Amino acid sequence: MAPFDILYDEIISFLGIGALLEMYRTGDYHALLSLNGILSAVSPVIPFLLLIEVGRALVYKRFRIEDYKIPFLIFVANRFISRFISIAAIAFCIGLFEKYALFKTSFTWYWLIYGYVIWELAHFVYHYLGHKVRLFWCLHSTHHAPQSMNLSVTYAHFFLEAPYADVIRTSICILAGVNPPLLFFIMFIDGTWGAFIHVGENIIKDGRMGFLNKVILTPSHHRVHHARNPLYMDTNFCNLLNIWDKVFGTFQYEKRDLAIEYGISRPMNPNNFWDVYFGEFYALWKDIVKAPGIRNKLLYFVMPPGWSHTGDHKTARVVKQAYLAQQQAQPAQETVQPAAPVA
Repeated sequence: MAPFDILYDEIISFLGIGALLEMYRTGDYHALLSLNGILSAVSPVIPFLLLIEVGRALVYKRFRIEDYKIPFLIFVANRFISRFISIAAIAFCIGLFEKYALFKTSFTWYWLIYGYVIWELAHFVYHYLGHKVRLFWCLHSTHHAPQSMNLSVTYAHFFLEAPYADVIRTSICILAGVNPPLLFFIMFIDGTWGAFIHVGENIIKDGRMGFLNKVILTPSHHRVHHARNPLYMDTNFCNLLNIWDKVFGTFQYEKRDLAIEYGISRPMNPNNFWDVYFGEFYALWKDIVKAPGIRNKLLYFVMPPGWSHTGDHKTARVVKQAYLAQQQAQPAQETVQPAAPVA
């Protein structure tokens, strides 16, 4: 029975319904009057939306197993590898930096606003580094490898990404005075919304969500973030409040005349677990081996993806600049009329 018990526990954990089942078993629903009880009631929303998304795809015959296979395999692998690493990283950062906080906050609505703004800055920093530092991109690229968007993508992460992300985000927030209970509450909100913005078109066809597209970061914005189109690359790093993308010039709306192409720019097999999970590490290793001198080898770790010691850079910035230059040149070419023939 042990294997079935483990499987049952894993399913209950994935669905996030353990606390609700315990309330039903005991008949005591007073927990719903507490913050933890409310959070427990909300936790199953994303997993059940994923099931609805898959169900709708099956009903309308748009289900493709390859869209969900690799994220599922990554989720299973990460459950075995990194179950407690991220929690330990958060606890370590709190214990290390809390005494150095600029000031102390409390669990109130006005400090929640402050804390969320700081959290979004911390998330922006981690996410920006994940795209601009080659070693961190090796950790983050697994999340960008899927070539379609659906809720299963939220589970597709390299097992070390969450600990590295939480070290950066927790350290910044604690040093800025966000107290741990408030931080955990923000993490829950942000994690829930961060999962939701991966929702596929089977649930929300137009991810702009009306007027919200100008107020918060919507699924449309995050679909842009996951695109490999030159215009869309390295944009929309925030998670709920897109203020820091607007401050640092990385905000980009989804254009109605530019279809999103999901995935990463490196040639790869999106249906191969090993290529999705370790492919960027292998590509980094090959670049390091062929690079002359220790300086160039070390630069490959810290320079942006696409940087080359030869000077033939294919970074997101270079690719985007070339695309924009081409777009600007096209209207000029179209306005040039052929000269009239001489009689």
